[in-house]
Amino acid sequence: MGKTQLAADYANAFWENRALDVLVWITASTRSAAVTGYAQAGVELLCADPADPEHAAKQFLAWLTPKGAARPCRWLVVLDDVADPADLHELWPPTVPNGHTVITSRRRDAAVTGRGRQVEVGVFTETEALAYLTDTLAVRGRTEPSDQLVALARDLGYLPLALSQASAYLTDAGLDCATYRRELADRARALADLLPEPGALPDDQPTPVAAAWSLSIDRAQSLRPAGLARPMLQLAAMLDPNGIPASVLTSLPVLNHLTACRARADTPRTTTTQQELSQAQVTVEEAERTLRVLHRLSLADHTPGTPHQAARVHQLIQRAVRDQLSANGLGELVRIAADALTCAWPALERDTSYAQALRANAAALTGHAGDALYQPDAHRVLYRAGTSLGQTGQVTAARDYYQHLSETIRHYLGSDHPDAHRSRSHLAWWRGEAGDAAGAAEAFAELLQDQLRVLEPDHPDTLRTRHNLAEWRGEVGDAAGAAQAFAELLQDQMRALGPDHPDTFTTRHNLAWWRGRMCDAAGAAEAFAGLLQDQLRVLGPDHPHTLRTRNNLAWWQGEVGDAAGAVAEFAGILQDRLRVLGPWHPDTLRTRHNLAWWRGRVGDASGAAAEFADILQDRLRVLGADHPDTLRTRGHLAWWRGEMGDVVGAASATAGLLEDQFRVLGPDHPHTLRTRGQLAWWRGEMGDVVGAASATAELLQDQLRVLGPDHADTLTTMQNLTRWHGEAADAAIGDQLRGPVR
Repeated sequence: MGKTQLAADYANAFWENRALDVLVWITASTRSAAVTGYAQAGVELLCADPADPEHAAKQFLAWLTPKGAARPCRWLVVLDDVADPADLHELWPPTVPNGHTVITSRRRDAAVTGRGRQVEVGVFTETEALAYLTDTLAVRGRTEPSDQLVALARDLGYLPLALSQASAYLTDAGLDCATYRRELADRARALADLLPEPGALPDDQPTPVAAAWSLSIDRAQSLRPAGLARPMLQLAAMLDPNGIPASVLTSLPVLNHLTACRARADTPRTTTTQQELSQAQVTVEEAERTLRVLHRLSLADHTPGTPHQAARVHQLIQRAVRDQLSANGLGELVRIAADALTCAWPALERDTSYAQALRANAAALTGHAGDALYQPDAHRVLYRAGTSLGQTGQVTAARDYYQHLSETIRHYLGSDHPDAHRSRSHLAWWRGEAGDAAGAAEAFAELLQDQLRVLEPDHPDTLRTRHNLAEWRGEVGDAAGAAQAFAELLQDQMRALGPDHPDTFTTRHNLAWWRGRMCDAAGAAEAFAGLLQDQLRVLGPDHPHTLRTRNNLAWWQGEVGDAAGAVAEFAGILQDRLRVLGPWHPDTLRTRHNLAWWRGRVGDASGAAAEFADILQDRLRVLGADHPDTLRTRGHLAWWRGEMGDVVGAASATAGLLEDQFRVLGPDHPHTLRTRGQLAWWRGEMGDVVGAASATAELLQDQLRVLGPDHADTLTTMQNLTRWHGEAADAAIGDQLRGPVR
């Protein structure tokens, strides 16, 4: 948008500077238009025969090349809106020192771009868009708040033509900017209904925005591989305008959809046979060439060098395409796009930027899917997106996501639908991960009652809820109750699911963990060792659950007293996780974290501090400053710096961490409470035993309220309080003995 205006400005500047003898402007949207334009120039300049336009055009093109010693004519030819480079076969102006050619086109074929310097005409910047809207409305006697104009420009993707037509519509309809934006956000309204009618377009514009791309889409549909451009663009219109991964648009669901579209186009019948589908099968290479076709026609930006955002389609092109779909057609494309995202989503998210791109596309899809993702059931991509948030450490965002999802599922499917229970389970889990362990336990208890009413006691979903309820009861502080609940659950799972079922393994894993939390480190290590043998047999050595069991076995071996063995084992696990998961996966970073911790436990405080400093930099880059794992690394880095003797630095770092945890996690999150205990500890180590005792006493009251008296952190605080009270009393006695003798 804006190519013609720029070309006109360029030509005007040449003419006004007297740098030209001849200026020819041709609207070259077809071959006949180009021939007619050249022929007219030939008639006017060379007295060519108007009855033979082809010959007159050739005469003019030949005349543009200088001949003899006379001063050559200085010329500029503008070929505006070239729709197809083939239309200009043998009609290109010559490349000579005395002449210039300007071509404007939506096409990005090499036949056009290879003829000289290419100038991409993009959209406005935010500053340009604000200035344009402000000036345009002022001419019409209108003023609007700058923040609303900036927001409107963002809503329209900073597209100049759209801004021009929107400003005209605002004036003609008598709407203020805020009201217009609300109407624009209403997905039930077609874009064409929110812009001027063809007869009311500003600046002699020939086409409304909503129809501006229709000719390009028709032409793209005819280019090889024929018949695939429109269905590919329709799928891309369902996804993120800021970038769609190549793996999504070349996935099997997309290839099957393109194949079906090709087969329908080749077969006049309403149904196609399996043999016809097989013969029409679209390949990955053809899908990629289709994206190039869309790129050539400026309907998309295709950048294979950035595979996570390989295709970008402007948001207004997307909306114009969606507006042309029936309700059934839109629903079908939504589900195909959801299948494509699910197919492309890796089970192990090794690349956090790729995971973010997939989540952004899932969010864009959900935004205009309506009920299509909930019929007949909630689509898997809805759960994949929410769990991905939590697995990358955005636990609060995951909790909020599942809160919204559970409400939406209840609206569409009812409260007793399996997806309603499933989404409640996810919500309860991430509620606990976000710091509300008691709330998570309560939510799982309520869910269990509803599942027992609707499902059988041995239904896998019911057993899974019992598992999660036991886990969060343990996190509340009832380690013995958690271990007992896991032991009872294990018996039922062995009977209902069998000993080698993944859920049975998970229960054995957590039963071993809570035995360790009950101070039975040896029993925990023994149980993890037995579980590991079965997982190696059933799941293999590289399965994430197998690696997690190795991780916890190493931890409890260290707690038994073999700290050096724990260091060696964590070092081995790290190599395997680097190979299987990659260096930036959260589990890999956790293994580095545990390895650093146990190196400190064997006496290498400086080595532990150095490793935690390195891990912190990686977690800041990969996970962000507010990720719980990043905050935890800051706490351990501060601790080992204190153990190295830098008590003042440890206290200062812990105080800074506490401020961020209050902001990110809230005052009652277990990690926030634990940091308060560490800060009190370092105050005492700096000599302020009275202040340490006071801070520890206040912490104890909050932990009793939030965690309960049996939680391990509460018990640790009780021990620390006893120490600081004792040292405070000793200090008071010492002060009395050092007082003056009367």
